[in-house]
Amino acid sequence: MKNPAVVIIRKPKRHKHGHHGGAWKVAYADFVTAMMAFFLVMWLVGQSQAVKQSVGGYFRDPGIFDHEKGNAPIAGGDLALDPHAAPKLRVTNHESAEAARRTLERAAGRIKERLKQMPEMRRLGRQVAFQLTAEGLRIELLETRDDSFFDSGSATPRPETDRILAMIATELGRLDNDVVLEGHTDSRPYTTTRGVYTNWELSADRANAARRVMEASGLRSGQVQGVRGFADTRLRLADPFDARNRRVSIVVRNTSLPAIEDVETTPTVLADPAPAPPTD
Repeated sequence: MKNPAVVIIRKPKRHKHGHHGGAWKVAYADFVTAMMAFFLVMWLVGQSQAVKQSVGGYFRDPGIFDHEKGNAPIAGGDLALDPHAAPKLRVTNHESAEAARRTLERAAGRIKERLKQMPEMRRLGRQVAFQLTAEGLRIELLETRDDSFFDSGSATPRPETDRILAMIATELGRLDNDVVLEGHTDSRPYTTTRGVYTNWELSADRANAARRVMEASGLRSGQVQGVRGFADTRLRLADPFDARNRRVSIVVRNTSLPAIEDVETTPTVLADPAPAPPTD
């Protein structure tokens, strides 16, 4: 009997792969952390100095000693808002805005009544205009072809102008409102042999001259918050050469406004004081 055939079965050996571990996870986490730090730095670079100081104080604050606490809105270690570090918000409501408006209306009424009693207003009665806007009460001294509040082409106020400004200043000095003085001209070029004095300088100088008279006559110290010269960039009338575009504006700012800013709005025109009847 022949020997049976020997069948040899060869099984391939399976090689186990080595364990890779979590090294790639650590590298990825480092990359994400680095990117987050990069974007945080880029955001911080564009912030104001106050924000930078607050962020720096927050990271320096260990929350143990009071002298080591940062100046962030949340006081370190206390888990409460710091009322001195938190930003101050100016809260206004409809009632306070209406009260501020009524205060300005009463001030305008008193000024108009006193203007009627001034001899100068027999001639200049309708050259003092009143407008009530969102910015506040605007009192404007308008020039005409025949009458002017300043010497021609000059920033020197006439004597009657000084008396009108002084009277207005005594009334405004009783208010808590800030005041801004503005100078405006028409579009006629200012002629001078020096060649360096233009409508810009003239408008600013006239506003500044009005400020000096009013501060010496009744406005409180620090009540004037701005003097602006606009030349012919903010015409009152469409005709750029109309003499009534030459004016000095006294802006009594509404106390409900948070800051000095220009407010474009449709004004409420208060009736101009009627001129006193001429005397023989």
